[in-house]
Formats: sequence, C-alpha cells, structure tokens
Amino acid sequence: MAGRDRPTPGPQARPRSARTADDRASVLMLVPAAVLIVLVMASIAVDMALVQLRQRQAHDLAAEAANDAATAAADHAALRSGDYVVDADSARRVVADVVGASDLAPDVVGPPEVRVTDDGVVVEVAVQADYIFAGVVPGAPDGRTVRASATATAARPAAAP
Repeated sequence: MAGRDRPTPGPQARPRSARTADDRASVLMLVPAAVLIVLVMASIAVDMALVQLRQRQAHDLAAEAANDAATAAADHAALRSGDYVVDADSARRVVADVVGASDLAPDVVGPPEVRVTDDGVVVEVAVQADYIFAGVVPGAPDGRTVRASATATAARPAAAP
C-alpha cells in the first residue's frame, strides 16, 4: 500500500531541468535561423551606412565645387567696386574641374548642375552608391543614386559708418 500513496509524476510534475531530446532539437533548429537573420540585418545595415557615406561625400563635393566656383568665377573688377558678379560660364568650368578631379568622379552620375544667382552659386551633384551585399539577392537593385546640393554665397561687407 505504501507504493499506492505516492502520486505518479505527470508532465506537470517533471522537474524543469529535465529536458527531453525533442526540446534540444527544436532549439538547435532555431540557432541557424537566428544567425541567418542577424547576418541579413547586418548586411542591410552595412549597405545603408554606405549610402549615407556616399550622401555625405556628395554633399562635401557639391560644397567644395560651389565654394571654388563662387570664388574663382567672381568678376574681380566688380569686386573692387563693391559688387559681386559671377560669370556663369566660368563657374560651370570651375565646377566641372573640381568634380572631375575628385575621388568621386567615377561615381558621379551625369554632369553637375550649376545655377548662378545674384548672391552666389548653387551646385547639385548626383553620385551612384553601390550596395555591397544587396547584389547577392536576385532581383535586388545594385545600388541607388544619391543627390546633394550646396550653395556658396558671398558675404557683402557692411557699409562703413
């Protein structure tokens, strides 16, 4: 009778540390899936970081070209008389030279756009940002084009009192 007084252990009474082979196998199948998800997310992060880098580089290139064009294409005779006038053709040549001499020149899409205003020069450039990992996925784009613009204006000296 002593054996009958003891309850038989059921599925709820099993100690938590006692795991079956089925439990270990299901966890083992989830680990490769989790690693794959982490790798895919990391590759997306790297590709997006590269796009952001190209965006900053494109903006730096546009700013450099606009500053050089606003300075080099200014009419020096007009500057002496207190006016600021930029020759549009000279500004376009300066921007083309700056963009052509940059490290990003092979990745620049099309010619830069140059607008000369009364106050300065506006330069817009487009740069191709190629993905590193997305090219492995069939049907995914190889990259994207980022655009940046910068304006260089001339500060007019304050009138003498």
